[in-house]
Amino acid sequence: MVMTTNTTHTTNPINATDGTNTQAGTTVVPGGAAVAENPRLDFAKSAPKVFRALVGFDAAAREGLDPALVELIQIRASHLNHCAYCLHMHTNDARKAGESEDRLHMVAVWREARHFFTPREQAALALTEAVTRVADAGVPDDVYARAAAHFDEQELAHVLALILTINTWNRVALSTAKVAGTDGRG
Repeated sequence: MVMTTNTTHTTNPINATDGTNTQAGTTVVPGGAAVAENPRLDFAKSAPKVFRALVGFDAAAREGLDPALVELIQIRASHLNHCAYCLHMHTNDARKAGESEDRLHMVAVWREARHFFTPREQAALALTEAVTRVADAGVPDDVYARAAAHFDEQELAHVLALILTINTWNRVALSTAKVAGTDGRG
């Protein structure tokens, strides 16, 4: 996930013929709404070394993992954290990578729709939920054991790292009031 300029909702007009902004300092989001610059800090500009380190951690976490699994993990954590910015970004990335609409719609209710997901994906989704909600009950032994049965140690370490990075990205986006649809990736 790469974060861009912070924005927040407004009712600024948009040029009806080409969809461009009619006022400076606004961005058009999917659906044609305009959003103005956010009064909260731009994390990437305010802490560039921290931001670059997080981008590097995220990139390292993904190494060797199936891109579809990466997106499923990021989508589920974003659901749990109520991060619309990241959810919008990762569902779009998943679609562009060929993920089906059916599976994307079922991620939030994967336990009731297990037939949409492989046992390996189910194990990763369960671990994502446990780590994301770690304060609720820790990471139960059965959840960890199930993940360990589907991933070798290196893969499991990368899955855990990915879960940690998306939870961090969610917290950055929520803390800085990032607005869904403003990541510039459509």
